[in-house]
Amino acid sequence: MGGQHSHARHAAPGETRTPLVAWLVIVPIALLTLGAMAWLWPSDDAVPEQQQASADQYAGTVVSLQREDCTERLEDDVNGCGSAVVRLEQEVDGARDVTVPLPNGAGAPEVADGDDVVLVAVEAPDGATYTIVDHQRGRGLWVLAAAFALALVAFGRWRGLMALAGLGVTFGLLLLFVVPAILAGEPPLLVAIVGSAAVMLTVLYLTHGPGLSTTVALLGTLASLTLTGLLSWLAVAGLHLTGITDDISGSVAMTQGVDTRGLLLAGIVIGSLGVLDDVTVTQSVTVTELARANPSYGARQLYRAASRVGRSHIASVVNTIILAYAGSSLPLLILIVAADDSPGGVLTDQVIAQEIVRSAVATIGLIAAVPITTGLAALGFRRKQPAPTAG
Repeated sequence: MGGQHSHARHAAPGETRTPLVAWLVIVPIALLTLGAMAWLWPSDDAVPEQQQASADQYAGTVVSLQREDCTERLEDDVNGCGSAVVRLEQEVDGARDVTVPLPNGAGAPEVADGDDVVLVAVEAPDGATYTIVDHQRGRGLWVLAAAFALALVAFGRWRGLMALAGLGVTFGLLLLFVVPAILAGEPPLLVAIVGSAAVMLTVLYLTHGPGLSTTVALLGTLASLTLTGLLSWLAVAGLHLTGITDDISGSVAMTQGVDTRGLLLAGIVIGSLGVLDDVTVTQSVTVTELARANPSYGARQLYRAASRVGRSHIASVVNTIILAYAGSSLPLLILIVAADDSPGGVLTDQVIAQEIVRSAVATIGLIAAVPITTGLAALGFRRKQPAPTAG
């Protein structure tokens, strides 16, 4: 009986419950996060209204095109000259059909009969004038979202369903707390850290269930996220980055009064969160499986074996981060390289320097996440060597 009980104790180390000392850390963090969210939560009066009223938008369908010969050369010819008749989904000023000029210019949508389009109405003394500005994409996006959800649930089953719920929580916190709080004038970096902590406390337990491996991944994520926020603040301040690198960031600063430097810091923290989650969960689960496969492993052996997995994971994730930032900034890179500037001038330009800071700080945070999470998991899942038996 004694041998059976001993075997049962070591049979499933991955099912180890979260120790009391971990709860003594997690519970205060959760309470502190809730208190900070309540303090930073914006009221309806705190969110400023847009200073510039946006033009009215209408949805419609192109029912016919009337093409004409161009009397002058168009610089960005997309649809040629002429007009289109668009049937609006709702009646405006007693009319459903409006005639609009064919859109041309950089980024103009290419239209054809039957296309669902978006129009903008601009009031004028002789009546409203309409312009086609975009295609309607709602139906296609819903189809893509449904395919994404079905694939995730079909492969992940219950875990995939929980991942979808976690994704809903993430978007909810971003849209209901993070963005409104920043618009209300709260410090963007503080809002990002509090919002990220709320996402991790909710999503990790919702997706992976309560257990020691999840708790360890959460502690490793929070520690690495704090380090990432500190390093990003030092880098942005030391390199004198302003956060204004394009028309969008400049418009946010002018029309909404948002601190763009803080917004840059918030973006680095939130952007690093998903990759940190991936690394910490992987390291925690790796230690769990190693402890289950060999219950005789001690903390040092678990740490060494899981660290080898972590090094390989980091090597691939770092390349992923660099390629993701390069892909999102590819048009900008093309313009800078086309300017035929020196390599030193290109790299020290604020736009490129900002992306280098994003990549470097996120990478350092990821590297730190591996030993932190692996060490915590190895201590939590440590197994003593079995005592030698006589004979």
